[in-house]
Amino acid sequence: MRNFYGVSLRNPFMLGTAQYPSPAILEEAFRKSDAAVATVSLRREQGQGQAFWGIIKSLDVHVLPNTAGCYSAREAITTAHMARELFETNWIKLEVIGHGDTLQPDPFGLLEAAEALVADGFEVFPYTTEDQVLGQRLLDAGCQVLMPWGAPIGSGLGLNNRYGLTSYRAAFPDVPLVIDAGLGLPSHAADALEMGFDAVLLNTAVAQAGDPVKMAEAFAMAIRAGQIGGTADPMEPREMAAPSTPVIGKAWL
Repeated sequence: MRNFYGVSLRNPFMLGTAQYPSPAILEEAFRKSDAAVATVSLRREQGQGQAFWGIIKSLDVHVLPNTAGCYSAREAITTAHMARELFETNWIKLEVIGHGDTLQPDPFGLLEAAEALVADGFEVFPYTTEDQVLGQRLLDAGCQVLMPWGAPIGSGLGLNNRYGLTSYRAAFPDVPLVIDAGLGLPSHAADALEMGFDAVLLNTAVAQAGDPVKMAEAFAMAIRAGQIGGTADPMEPREMAAPSTPVIGKAWL
């Protein structure tokens, strides 16, 4: 598995911490998921207090603070600095939202914030689209990870633009890539890993499921299957049928 800023994760599952029915369900869902990374919003932590932070620390996972809800580079940069002080990590999932309905990233604000944060020692995980030009600009700015969306945040639509994502993976073969946002089913996560992405990040699909604990476990199993399948040199699709049973030894009438 690829390194993320020098850190080798035990598995490719990154899970969010928002919107769970209760702290107990959050904790149990994380344990069933075996997620290696917990994404945490500064706004959520401030609302939950030390009890919430205590749960996160007990999970023995890497903490990835995010700038969720920021609509400008300036706001995201300020939030990132506050998060670094609070969570004591240089990791930051950088979100700069440009569209209120789709929550699509603002490419201009995202790049501006990424440049400033990298210069200040942050290890930036930018939430972006499958735009290869923007991806290259983010790499040029010093980002070592890219996090293209699968679909709009919280939509559950899965991998909306398979061609774009496949091309994105091919364009950046040596860069750790994480599918971030839009996954709704465990099969979506398996699909992403089979396509060659290095990890997936999701929140709503688990937190808002009827049974978050079962869904977390289901995602864990699907991610493992996708990871194994993606590295097993899967067969190429064919236009025509190809018999799997040999004709040698067949009775000829």
